[in-house]
Amino acid sequence: MKHILLGLVAAALSTGPALAQSLELEKDELTFGFIKLTDMAPLAVAYENGYFLDEGLFVTLEAQANWKVLLDGVIGGQLDGAHMLAGQPLAATIGYGTQAHIITPFSMDLNGNGITVSNEVWEMMKPNIPTMDDGRPQHPISAEALAPVVESFNAKGEPFNMGMVFPVSTHNYELRYWLAAGGLHPGYYSPENISGQIGADVFLSVTPPPQMPATLEAGTIHGYCVGEPWNQQAVFKGIGVPVITDYQLWKNNPEKVFGITAEFAEQYPNTTLAITKALIRAAIWLDENDNANRPAAVEILSQPEYVGADYDVIANSMTGFFEFEKGDKRDIPDFNVFFRYNATYPFYSDAIWYLTQMRRWGQIDEAKDDQWFHDVAKDVYKPEIYLAAARLLVDEGLANEADFPWDSDGYKAATPAEDIIDGIPYDGRSPNAYLDSLPIGLKGGQTVVGSEVRG
Repeated sequence: MKHILLGLVAAALSTGPALAQSLELEKDELTFGFIKLTDMAPLAVAYENGYFLDEGLFVTLEAQANWKVLLDGVIGGQLDGAHMLAGQPLAATIGYGTQAHIITPFSMDLNGNGITVSNEVWEMMKPNIPTMDDGRPQHPISAEALAPVVESFNAKGEPFNMGMVFPVSTHNYELRYWLAAGGLHPGYYSPENISGQIGADVFLSVTPPPQMPATLEAGTIHGYCVGEPWNQQAVFKGIGVPVITDYQLWKNNPEKVFGITAEFAEQYPNTTLAITKALIRAAIWLDENDNANRPAAVEILSQPEYVGADYDVIANSMTGFFEFEKGDKRDIPDFNVFFRYNATYPFYSDAIWYLTQMRRWGQIDEAKDDQWFHDVAKDVYKPEIYLAAARLLVDEGLANEADFPWDSDGYKAATPAEDIIDGIPYDGRSPNAYLDSLPIGLKGGQTVVGSEVRG
């Protein structure tokens, strides 16, 4: 496949509009899956604005029941591609859970998640949270404010339960990151125990995104990490309070990707380019003119076949604001980013962050050298396809040359300490040094055996 992709890149970079107009699609009828979250927006926009049709693609979009069903659909060929958790292609490729070589030529967005707690837990946290001059809570809120609450539950013999959407989801890793930064242990995985609750202070379990508010209201969980609109839904329903967004946790962190099998990309290279072109155009539209198109995007997403939540619920985060408590609406213009800051470019360093978190919590149970992390990232993330598609769009006058990182080596500059809640910088070029810098989590040759860490 590598030689085919390199050929595509060379052709796209050296040929002008004539090639763009003469792409011969190997497959033009496609079915893509998604989960009902606002960050599936590039798929909906590419469909509704006709960008898929402009590429000669006849696309059907199908909502999926959960992330496992979605992944299985792509692997089994019922779906040609899908809106995926960034950890899914990586986990599948290294054989954690299901074994399959999944790649991504397109990152769907930055940020977009939040952590919400029940009203009861919020009232217990509030005395531990500094306030601003106007009496509102000071953000970002550290999990240190949650620690006494967890201790009080434990003193009563009650487990403190929180929900996340999938074991290899950004939400799982972000929730774990927030808890660990506040001194709370979210638990380890081991080959023998895949609950992720070994040694945990807070017990995390899987709940599908649209079911989060109802599960919180039922008292099964005391909080959760999820994408929008399911944090804002808790505010509108009056059943919970978001305590932090992932933008406040780690500024401009990577989120979902568009995933296809490596076999699909190899068998249908022109179709893969055409899909990527349409998705890039959708991302540009979503962010252009300082988010001027976001109200129209919210109208699309509020339709039942897409996210299906009320317009006002989706608009709360998609139009540059985020409401924490009722009436406490704050400006977070970059809560959802679809194109700015090279959001759609599949950076190797983004992939490596996910791999470090898999290693940190024991999903990767043995030590790996730095080269292993780099090799896996390059096996899954495909910036060469992305740039080939971008070149075609520029040549067609549909995108601006200056908007793409043509000379990137695939690695972002290190994320500075001030952009991450625990003040620990992240550099994707040095994954093991990064793991060693994190106070809680596996590092070096450590492994989880039974209920203890060894090594």
